[in-house]
Amino acid sequence: MEDEDCGTTFALPVAEDMIIVPVTIDVTDDAMSAMEGAMANAEEGDVLIVSVLGGGCSGFMYDLQIQNRPEDEGWQFISCDDVTIAVHDKDSVQLSGITLDFVNSLMGGGFKVINPNAQKACSCGKSFR
Repeated sequence: MEDEDCGTTFALPVAEDMIIVPVTIDVTDDAMSAMEGAMANAEEGDVLIVSVLGGGCSGFMYDLQIQNRPEDEGWQFISCDDVTIAVHDKDSVQLSGITLDFVNSLMGGGFKVINPNAQKACSCGKSFR
């Protein structure tokens, strides 16, 4: 009797070439004020990390976090007055050219990302495709 498991194949993950572009980010005056306020209690050396995560109503979503400055390779740093923004190279194509804004509304406020690279964006400014 033949072993049914013989000849079974499986696929290994394949490394993809990552495209890296220099990141430029515009920051509105409202966003700059909000970033300075958020960073006021941050520890020395902390940066604002802007990244792309899978999910959201359009396929991807933006993630902004204050963290210690990454020491590993593959990061780009943009200085905006007293705030440093960090973007990982893997997100550079999707995030280069964005504008960070801060919107106050009756339903609450928050950062809004205006992304000319997005094919489709949610009206909330937090997710895109």
